[in-house]
Amino acid sequence: MLEEYKKFALRGNVIDMAVGIIVGAAFGTVVQSLVNDILTPPLGLLTGGVDFANLFVVLQEGTPEAPYATLQAAQNAGAVTINVGVFINALISFLIVSFAVFLMVRYVNQLREPDEGPPPPKSIKKCPHCVSDVPIQATRCPHCTSDLPAPEPTEAA
Repeated sequence: MLEEYKKFALRGNVIDMAVGIIVGAAFGTVVQSLVNDILTPPLGLLTGGVDFANLFVVLQEGTPEAPYATLQAAQNAGAVTINVGVFINALISFLIVSFAVFLMVRYVNQLREPDEGPPPPKSIKKCPHCVSDVPIQATRCPHCTSDLPAPEPTEAA
């Protein structure tokens, strides 16, 4: 059983998944710092000095009673709060992470896509009289029975 577990744990996809989780956690820390330390302060200045981390609504006061200068002070007093600023920070983090993942997946998909050759030969044409689709080799329209121009010769490769 130990040998079977060793084979399972050392399989490539298990190790890849573990590396992905570790890198993802580190990436999440970097994004969290980007939001909290880089993006939130300028956004706070644009909104009149509002610090998103301390943007909250008190539902029930604690002891001592409100007003509370910070979210931490409200929590220490035992107040029940809706933490709007924490949610806004989490939303900004999510948007940044999802956009970064989108860009990464888009880049990987571009690397995987095979080089497309020339477009496939045209197999249908439009009847100039009834505008129906007809096979490219047809000389008479099956819909309106009009004569069609002769098909163009194709190049043999």
